[in-house]
Amino acid sequence: MAHARRPLIRASEIAEYVYCGRAWWLRRVAGLEPAGRERRERGSALHRRHGMAVAASRILLLLACGLVAAAVLLMLLLR
Repeated sequence: MAHARRPLIRASEIAEYVYCGRAWWLRRVAGLEPAGRERRERGSALHRRHGMAVAASRILLLLACGLVAAAVLLMLLLR
């Protein structure tokens, strides 16, 4: 006897439903996609780029701290 597979409900779907049940219904049941897809994709790309810039700034900050520590150590050793 074959078991019927239940549809998988993701956490993002629950969040979408909680935020706006009508939007969830339109997307999941009626099969309609919201307008502005290109704008959302561009926003996602901008967020990814910003996230990479933040990560790079953290690396540069750590490098700067290391260089300052090395300079202080060098000054103390050369006294």
